Amino acid sequence: MSSCHLLWYLHLCATSGVIVTDYSDTAIGIMEENKNGSGQFTEVVLRPKVVIEKREMLKKAHSLHQKVHEYCFIARSVNFPVRCEPEISVQ
Repeated sequence: MSSCHLLWYLHLCATSGVIVTDYSDTAIGIMEENKNGSGQFTEVVLRPKVVIEKREMLKKAHSLHQKVHEYCFIARSVNFPVRCEPEISVQ
């Protein structure tokens, strides 16, 4: 899920003129275990740290993280919430 978000985000940035110079993510998944040993994820939180080249693109860079959810086929296919808590800074 983290990789799908990354690829769509970089694509949307490229087509929107946002130059990304660094990207990392420390995603976490919250899983619930059932008494019989089975389990399922109940939530995923993506925490991308992005560095962009131009300060005037900060607002656009933030908004593109939300737009990714319209396209990411993995996030659109799961039956639990996927949250994104981006941290964006300027080089």
